[in-house]
Amino acid sequence: MKHPKAAILLLAITIPALYAQQPKPAKNAAANKTATEAKAETESEEFLDTDTLTHPHPPMLLTVERLTERDYIEVANRLGVEPEAIKAVVDIEAGKEHRGFFKPGLPLINFDLTMFRKFAGKAGINLAKYNRTHAAVFNRPNARAHGSTQAAQQHRLRTARSIDDETAVMGTFWGMFQIGGFNWKLCGAKDIDDFVDKMSRSERDQLELFANFLVSTGLDQPLKAKNWAAFARGYNGPSYARRGYHTRMAAAYARHKRASRNISGFPTELSLGIKEDVDFTPMTLDSIN
Repeated sequence: MKHPKAAILLLAITIPALYAQQPKPAKNAAANKTATEAKAETESEEFLDTDTLTHPHPPMLLTVERLTERDYIEVANRLGVEPEAIKAVVDIEAGKEHRGFFKPGLPLINFDLTMFRKFAGKAGINLAKYNRTHAAVFNRPNARAHGSTQAAQQHRLRTARSIDDETAVMGTFWGMFQIGGFNWKLCGAKDIDDFVDKMSRSERDQLELFANFLVSTGLDQPLKAKNWAAFARGYNGPSYARRGYHTRMAAAYARHKRASRNISGFPTELSLGIKEDVDFTPMTLDSIN
């Protein structure tokens, strides 16, 4: 180039001029949105199925963060128990799939009407006036209408929460360990919302809440000693023997122990297939005052 200085001068003049021609972003972008655009954005934020929504603002998760063998071992070592003993509890409470979620962000739950009535009474809530307007709460879960029993339970809880959020959460059993919401303090949660947030986040969070609950109640000791009857009495309530909770725990533990001897690893990802009618009975009404 024969005149480099002239070329540089020309660029110095041209580039700022080009930028000056670009449209400037509005200081208040929201003010420039049309009503149609605003409506479209609102609709995009509400893509979750509100029929099965249990959490007011659930994490927008696309997948469920499953428990791994390392998760079991880490928590078991901290508690001084065997991983197979923890898995035995999950077998009974969540089924052999060891699944803590119905859908991403929606933990497996069991709404207990008896518990809900109990806590509503303590809170001075007159449930009679909701019998017709919130019929789903007081009727049996309608699996046919919602596609599955668990989907119906999710709808039932959501409806109950519209009556009174805290009471509904307390009257529900949550996650793969089916811990009653009324035990949120014993699980080490900051408050009841923190309890729901963690239950809704991952299976590892559910495991941590379970571990905190065991330590708070002293149930880590019978689990460590493999005293199935003592553990079942504290975790499932005085009627544990009628349900065969302790014998099922013993059988599940033996099964996992055999499996750990026969294979070198444990599946880190298990089926998300739904299994209905598992035993949702830890710390039920007959075990509290």
